Amino acid sequence: MLLRLLKGFAALSGILIAFAATAGLQAQTLEKPAGFGVRPLTMIVPFGAGGGSDQLARAMAKAMEEAAGLSFQVVNKPGGGGTAAIPDFMLAPADGYTVLEHIDNAVSAYAAGDIDENPAEDWIPLCMTQITFSQIYIRPDETRFNDWESFAAYAKAHPGEVSMANLGKVGSMELVVMDQLQDALDLEIKQIAFDKPAERYGALIGGHVDVLFEQPGDVRNFLDAGQMKPILTFLAERPSAFADVPTNKEVGADFEPLTRFRGFYVKRGVPQPVVDFLEAACAAAFQTADYQAFNKSKFMDLIDSYRDSEGSKALIDDAVATYRAMYEKLGIGQ
Repeated sequence: MLLRLLKGFAALSGILIAFAATAGLQAQTLEKPAGFGVRPLTMIVPFGAGGGSDQLARAMAKAMEEAAGLSFQVVNKPGGGGTAAIPDFMLAPADGYTVLEHIDNAVSAYAAGDIDENPAEDWIPLCMTQITFSQIYIRPDETRFNDWESFAAYAKAHPGEVSMANLGKVGSMELVVMDQLQDALDLEIKQIAFDKPAERYGALIGGHVDVLFEQPGDVRNFLDAGQMKPILTFLAERPSAFADVPTNKEVGADFEPLTRFRGFYVKRGVPQPVVDFLEAACAAAFQTADYQAFNKSKFMDLIDSYRDSEGSKALIDDAVATYRAMYEKLGIGQ
């Protein structure tokens, strides 16, 4: 799946150039369906304030306001590893006024049978605007280990004692990737669940856990402030921004890691003219200068980070098949 993402980057670059030339025109010519957009839309974020999903939702809401003349109220509804917000979304009218921001955890939850809603069918994906990789982080002032090699040696010498801050939802991307890593390298790392991003980050910085599993864009501020240090990247090749950090394959864990992707949805049943408008609004918003700067600041320019509605459905379907194959291999039942 990741290989296809990387191959798609070249094709997307040409699209972006064409879009860039017409971004201003798109913003001016997007016409709302009759009677739609006369009141603010609600954007539901299934995680707490300050995390990657919250940052993305607010950046996209601002960009869609600029590109399509909409207004948004962003509402955080954390809990259940991202699943607690789904009932509120499903109870909302299918009129396009409620947009759900969600991540691949919704896809893994569906693949595992934890939720009934298929994100590619029961929801309508408007777009994916962030696709990224994960890393493992330590504190720069950590004295027991300072890179992956020394960390792995310490973890092997203290099995089950080293703790990792993680999202913690069974079957989630984070835990599947960590299961693969531990199995490949014969490691035993204790996973500590934190539903709120700020709690995960504070746990590492405060010394309550030893390492953190997260995406680089979500902790950019901490990286820039020197409060976190990456020691392992889950990606086929080292990205230029982290050229000094080894990949999982380089340290002997030869598997293709799952990626994190974030996007926006409306319910099935929303009138097609509204869906078409919101999909076009997503595409125009993605091209705004402010949103492009935001994505770059989150390292989202390192791989192909955009999918339209059809591309999003294909990405979801591919991920569901991948997760189900992983679950069967790892013995995670549906």
